[in-house]
Amino acid sequence: MSAQGKMKLQGILASVATPFDHTGAIYRVKVQHNFEKWCRTSLGGFVVGSLAGEGPLLEADEKLELIKLAAPIVDDARALILDVSSEGVNSAATLAARAADAGATAVVTSTPFRYRETERSAESQSTYFRALADRSPIPVLIHNNPGATGIDLSAEVVAGLASHPNIIGVLETGTPSSRISEIRALTGKTFTILTGTDAQLWDGLRAGANGAALATASAAPYATIAIWEAFRTREEDAGIDWQARIAHPSYLITTLHGPGGLKHAMDLNGYYGGPPRLPLAVPTPDVRDAIEDAFRDLKG
Repeated sequence: MSAQGKMKLQGILASVATPFDHTGAIYRVKVQHNFEKWCRTSLGGFVVGSLAGEGPLLEADEKLELIKLAAPIVDDARALILDVSSEGVNSAATLAARAADAGATAVVTSTPFRYRETERSAESQSTYFRALADRSPIPVLIHNNPGATGIDLSAEVVAGLASHPNIIGVLETGTPSSRISEIRALTGKTFTILTGTDAQLWDGLRAGANGAALATASAAPYATIAIWEAFRTREEDAGIDWQARIAHPSYLITTLHGPGGLKHAMDLNGYYGGPPRLPLAVPTPDVRDAIEDAFRDLKG
């Protein structure tokens, strides 16, 4: 059976923050606390070690520790995905194999970008993902995030990769919703497409996305789930209303203030955010006040 047949992602996944203590070490008890609380919601899964989770500031062993802490809590109905983004296939594949042993159900990776000028070709982009998928014991999700990498995967490149039996889908972040429509037209219904842009969740779903992986779902899962449920039950007015409600809060804790802002919003809503890892800064009092105002109606 192909990976597409084995695993289908849908609904809202949380791109989760990584709790640290005052020394900058992973705060194990708080990791468990957050996952226990998230698993009381109808979130469809979790992405660990992404940009929202300060992935570039984590060692490989720390990413694996997060998976090991989460795996006993996350039930089989939800996806547990580790971000293994790397400049090389060897390091990404090694981490993918270890992630599988630790309890991850899939991995996600962005496009390598350090050798940007030589990695813009469709052939170079495809080689990385295909080689990783060949060697990974668990399914691979492509993350197209041109705002972070400077490389934008075309719909044609993604569609070509969709034929690989161990590549289950694509996460589109920072691209127009029309890109989702283009990919869907080229890949059909079996290929998973997720949006990673909080401000475009409703539009992404309408364009053909199966769901989303969002940082905002770490702090306000019910608000993001409400958009998914409105789409699923065809309640357009409710979906548009909830999208408008999360627009400004999500902007504050992703684009504008990053992990520090996200973690403060989590602290407000009963999750543990705590401090970001250096060199990321703790939000200033003015920023904290702005986030508190924005999230006042997104509690619970």
